[in-house]
Amino acid sequence: MTALLTRVKSKLFIVAHRRTWGLLDGEYASVFRGRSLDYDDLREYVPGDEIRDIDWKATARHGAPLVKRYVATRKQTVLLVVDTGRSMAALAPSGEPKKDIAIQAAGMLGYLAVRHGDVVGLISGDSEATRMLEPTAGEANLERLLRAIDRASTRDAAPSRFVEQLRYLAEHVRRRMLVVAVTDDGGLGPGDDALLRRLHAQHEVLWVVVADADPTRIDPRMDATEVADGSPLPAAVRGSGRLRAAYLQALEQRHEATEQLLRRLGISRARVGGTAEVVGSVFALLERQRRRAR
Repeated sequence: MTALLTRVKSKLFIVAHRRTWGLLDGEYASVFRGRSLDYDDLREYVPGDEIRDIDWKATARHGAPLVKRYVATRKQTVLLVVDTGRSMAALAPSGEPKKDIAIQAAGMLGYLAVRHGDVVGLISGDSEATRMLEPTAGEANLERLLRAIDRASTRDAAPSRFVEQLRYLAEHVRRRMLVVAVTDDGGLGPGDDALLRRLHAQHEVLWVVVADADPTRIDPRMDATEVADGSPLPAAVRGSGRLRAAYLQALEQRHEATEQLLRRLGISRARVGGTAEVVGSVFALLERQRRRAR
């Protein structure tokens, strides 16, 4: 089987050219408040860079704006908290399994951390159990984490219950970390405000939602089943304009409830419907977090 991290990097390098990588590295490095940085080298200025990072003497010699790049002098800890279990085996709007998108998002942020010399760990699980893989450095460790996500997100797994993984984080992880939460639209409930407020006070939190496929758009001629219980999806549900309108209205209400909760707590978030959207969505997520941290 192809290494999962190799697949993540292949998609990244197809989408992210050199300038985008410079921006992603810069946005990632700025997420931690008070991060200790040492000068590394220079690169060309791109829109969105901090004006204060411009090296004016080097710019004068070069003839075009150059900005200073920095590297961390101490390792930071990134903790991926990823929704696994049965629901992540369902399809996303792109037609891909949701777990593939979760792996791409977690893998991209984990890879940025590895490039910066940081350590990466994982909390994952379902309604029956929560597991933690301790933060460690290197690509081999990141591959191990991505494989754990992949193995735990099958139709034979227990039902997903992301709030249990969040509770585990709140109760067992005391040291401040960059927490990357990756879940689907059902990961939060109306009573989770206090738990999220506690996590946000203790950690730097980024939130990635993997969107659900629209069941009303599935071809009625195709066999389709509900991942939660294996029951067939009635053909009458698919292709009905009336049902689609009702579904979209309910979906919008659920999205808005999640958005309001995260917005109220000041947690930066992104919604992703396919692996092709991950680079742009993660870049925007990091940029919002940098601006929030000013």
